[in-house]
Amino acid sequence: MQPFFPRLSPFRTATLGRTVVPVLLGVLVLAGCATPEPPLPRRHMIVAANPHAAEAGLAMLRAGGSAVDAAIAAQMVLTLVEPQSSGIGGGAFLVHFTPGDPERGVAPRLSAYDGRETAPKAARPALFLDADGEPIPFGARATGGIAVGVPGVLAMLELAHRRHGRLPWQQLFGPAIRLAEKGFPVSPRLNALIAADRHLRDFPAARRYFFTPQGSPLPVGYLLDNPELAETLRRIAEGGAQAFYRGPLAGDIAAAVQSAARRPGTMTARDMAGYRAKERQVLCGAYRAYRVCGMPPPSSGGVAIAQILAFLEPYDLGRMAPLSVQAVHLIAEAGRLAFADRNQYLADPDAVRVPVAGLLDPAYLHQRGGLISTLRSMGRASPGVPPGAGAARLAPDDDNAKAVSTSHLTAIDDRGNAVAMTTSAGLPFGSRLMVRGFLLNDHLTDFAARPGVDGRPVANRVAPGKRPLSSMSPTVVTDGDGRLVMALGSPGGLNIIGYVTKTLIAALDWNLSMPDAVALPNFLNRNGPTLLERGTAVEALAAPLEALGHRVGTRTMTSGLHGIRVTPRGFDGGADPRREGVALGD
Repeated sequence: MQPFFPRLSPFRTATLGRTVVPVLLGVLVLAGCATPEPPLPRRHMIVAANPHAAEAGLAMLRAGGSAVDAAIAAQMVLTLVEPQSSGIGGGAFLVHFTPGDPERGVAPRLSAYDGRETAPKAARPALFLDADGEPIPFGARATGGIAVGVPGVLAMLELAHRRHGRLPWQQLFGPAIRLAEKGFPVSPRLNALIAADRHLRDFPAARRYFFTPQGSPLPVGYLLDNPELAETLRRIAEGGAQAFYRGPLAGDIAAAVQSAARRPGTMTARDMAGYRAKERQVLCGAYRAYRVCGMPPPSSGGVAIAQILAFLEPYDLGRMAPLSVQAVHLIAEAGRLAFADRNQYLADPDAVRVPVAGLLDPAYLHQRGGLISTLRSMGRASPGVPPGAGAARLAPDDDNAKAVSTSHLTAIDDRGNAVAMTTSAGLPFGSRLMVRGFLLNDHLTDFAARPGVDGRPVANRVAPGKRPLSSMSPTVVTDGDGRLVMALGSPGGLNIIGYVTKTLIAALDWNLSMPDAVALPNFLNRNGPTLLERGTAVEALAAPLEALGHRVGTRTMTSGLHGIRVTPRGFDGGADPRREGVALGD
């Protein structure tokens, strides 16, 4: 079991080159004024991006439900209260931890569930090219029918429920149905995102739902009900996921895509009926005394995070202060190398040969990590040639960077099962197409717009039935004996990998509590400029990093990290203060 460490805020204790934690602890002890830590939940916990969703998940846990049961209930509520970020019209990845039973000789088990959207059967590599063979501007291709992939989250959740659920499927939909009928107050975040969106009012169903009759964004506190969604969820509760993938619901989704006023797509009812969620092999890598486990492709999160941590293993980050120049430099350089490989090789493994074993080969990682200098940035990194890559290398794909609105939830039940689930609709409000009370995703835009470069195929090109590359990184950490240490994840598009890596290092190397680890200012590198979170203490590193050869940029980095850490005192839950999430437990 991981030792418990004091909850000290990085904003109070970290300086750029040293730490004052021991001094502060000494002062507290000498003064005799140490304040006892408040009790932590010990039975179960859920962390989600909206209080209504967390409350729904907690209700399932209190009813004896599993972590998967809690995740399903929370996702249904998120469809209602956080439609800009996720919902049943989108996709998700889920990592599940099952504790072992030493008395019966049962080892702990990790499972990975893939609910990523798929391209319609009629999709072709040139889907996002105009008549001149050039990419359609991103804003145009992301709104309307051609952006929509076959939604996967419901099929994935039903598959996970068959394996790990304890409560009846129908019961899990009760909180969302009741809230949709009763209504919920529009939150400040939802109001701000409606007001900021340039396309939402161009789609009639979305305009009627998200704006007043006078055309203004729904104000904060407006009681928003959604009887259409309540009826949709009632059908799925009674008929299972097949009520979504076959019959009237599937037909309405396909019709909305094909008849979209803006860039209609080709999705059919047959595409809906043919969707299958997949259980995949969890991808794990060693880091210090831990195993860090995540999603394999078509998510790039598991591979990229494992690579970054492997590149950092030789450095004693624990002796460097959080937000120190040394630490941020090394983490950024490791990120460059991982993203160079990510953009070159990673894609849907069912459609493209992906050299995962080669990318994680110890000798290859050692050679790649040797490119990092403690004294100078390497600048833009080139992709490596891992074992199994083959002679014909795939062309780079840098076309996948976009701002997205995603959500993450984490749950642990009273038997020690844990879920880390990242779920997304794509851009805020997805494709903006609304059907039966919910929004459809825009995730086909996660494919590369250019199918080839210089005559070479891009790994992440569009193809029929293919799943687009993702950066979603639901992550579970165990100790050397296979016991659960933490579960976490984040929204953020391409930045997700950096957000989760930062939080892992903050918890495992810098011994921060989960709330402090997720709140720590964000910084990352995607093989370009080193990005620092605007308006935070990490901005002070710009000049020192530039002196080391970094190009530096500052950004608003609204991560939305949510995680739970297991300690001897109980469950230490962290909800990112940058969003509206909460951690609830007993």
